[in-house]
Amino acid sequence: MIQSMTGYGKAVAQLEAGTLCIEIRSLNGKNADPSIKTSLLPKDKELLVRQKLSQRLVRGTIDLYASWENGSAASSGKINEAALRSYLQQLAAIKEEMGMGGRVSDETISAILRLPDVVDNKRSDSINEENWPLVEEAIDKAIAAVTDYRRKEGEALYKDVTSRVAKILALEEEVEGLEGERIAAVRERLEKNLSELSAKVDPARMEQEMIFYLEKLDINEEKVRLRQHCKYFMDTIDSEPCPGKKLGFIIQEMGREINTTGSKANHAGIQKIVVRMKDELEKIREQSMNIL
Repeated sequence: MIQSMTGYGKAVAQLEAGTLCIEIRSLNGKNADPSIKTSLLPKDKELLVRQKLSQRLVRGTIDLYASWENGSAASSGKINEAALRSYLQQLAAIKEEMGMGGRVSDETISAILRLPDVVDNKRSDSINEENWPLVEEAIDKAIAAVTDYRRKEGEALYKDVTSRVAKILALEEEVEGLEGERIAAVRERLEKNLSELSAKVDPARMEQEMIFYLEKLDINEEKVRLRQHCKYFMDTIDSEPCPGKKLGFIIQEMGREINTTGSKANHAGIQKIVVRMKDELEKIREQSMNIL
């Protein structure tokens, strides 16, 4: 079954100092384009993670996010004493200069503790070589969740595009039903135009020219090729795990045959059917852009 390129997956790694949450989101794209949207992962592991995302998810714009929640043992964070002393000394110097004097209040200290670099809550050292296997396992679980999401989306995509291919084939049958009427109408119109000219015409030559003209309007080859392309579309989507790019090429060929049918139609009823076929094909094209 085909997969969509749209997906979402989430998993967590329970580490000594807290919980790491991994989220992966993917959207459609021509090739695999992985991006790591976090500074929590060690730099030396980013290449490995990108390769894993590309290999497992194959195609799409893929973003990995990570968030950190301190455990109970680390929830208070670690005070940077040097930074705290520096802020307090600067504040004391300013108060003395302005003649304010007095001790620093508890409210002021609380405000200073909220300043950058005073309390380290990020725990940048929480991910290391010892617990990396747990982080990697969470990444694998998130990727598996994305794949599962993609499969479910792929089921809906499959039903939609294959039903539209069936509609195009049904419309093509309607075109074939109007074929006899179309040829008779074209012949009648030509004969009427000739009779209005009041000119003498060689019947044999007239028949020969009529056959030649009608052959130019013949759409039988277009109908045959369109059926073949529709069959190839169905064979491809049923047999290949990642048919998205190939389906795009097949859709182009289907469009070519439908357009040629419309240009040769010379019949209002057939042209209306061709417009409906184009509408179905455009919806197939839009949906196929999200097929893996």
